[in-house]
Amino acid sequence: MAPFSYNHTNTQDMWYVLIGIPGLEDSHPWISIPICSMYVLAVIGNSFLIFLIVTERSLHEPMYFFLSMLALADVLLSTATAPKMLAIFWFQSMDISFGSCVSQMFFIHFIFVAESAILLAMAFDRYVAICHPLRYTTILTSSATGKIGIAAVVRSFFICLPFIFLVYRLRYCGRNIIPHSYCEHMGIARLACDSIKVNIIYGLTVALLSTGLDIVFIIMSYTMILCTVFQIPSWAARFKALNTCASHICVILMFYAPAFFSFFAHRFGGKTIPHHIHILVANLYVVVPPMLNPIIYGVKTKQFQDRVMLLFSPISTCC
Repeated sequence: MAPFSYNHTNTQDMWYVLIGIPGLEDSHPWISIPICSMYVLAVIGNSFLIFLIVTERSLHEPMYFFLSMLALADVLLSTATAPKMLAIFWFQSMDISFGSCVSQMFFIHFIFVAESAILLAMAFDRYVAICHPLRYTTILTSSATGKIGIAAVVRSFFICLPFIFLVYRLRYCGRNIIPHSYCEHMGIARLACDSIKVNIIYGLTVALLSTGLDIVFIIMSYTMILCTVFQIPSWAARFKALNTCASHICVILMFYAPAFFSFFAHRFGGKTIPHHIHILVANLYVVVPPMLNPIIYGVKTKQFQDRVMLLFSPISTCC
């Protein structure tokens, strides 16, 4: 691909180069093996989870509706990123058009914000189930659950839509190297020759007022859950109540911990955290949680275990 030789580049003509993990180019083929394996497991595991929830009538409850949304978001997130990452690692297919890069950026941020809202909805579900068990069916009706799911998607769409206009409004002067395996907002904005102050402010605002507020409400939900649980006189009942939240807490930690590590490392850890560590964590983030989520819920949810045993028992009988 010929380098740019003019001052301001038409966005329709721009092509970027995603270089993968800077400093670890020689290790790309080896890194691709676990990433490919985790991506395949994530797609199979989450698709199977969705299939079970759709086909098993006993799982047609608000908690499992939100879980199916989370599984679908995991499939979309890993599919929006992993194939291009593997193309870079295996075939050195590093070129990507500006339009494709912006599309990938939008879907990554859109799915991330939607997943955050889904996790908040799941925390609210656990709060109602434990703190107001007698009102659970009247509060989380099918209609209310559907509206919550739609609200999560619509909110994410309108929050992330400005990212497209923010990168299209900038002028680009020919720099086209993105030291990453996929496109994200600040990675594109930093290639512009205009001021990106608005992009930085909006990115921080989204992180604080959408994802940040989701975390605050999740913490509030679990604080009230713990207060209710420790008022239960029976230790067995306490353990049962906490056990229903364990898988959700694990998923929350896996989702937010690497995301905020990547967010703060990208903005404040330029000299203290090696760049290849930041990019490697960002790559693993889009495949590790999607791979582990079905396993966590499969291990902790008896309905899933029973359904899996029922599905595979005819196979073992035939063998």
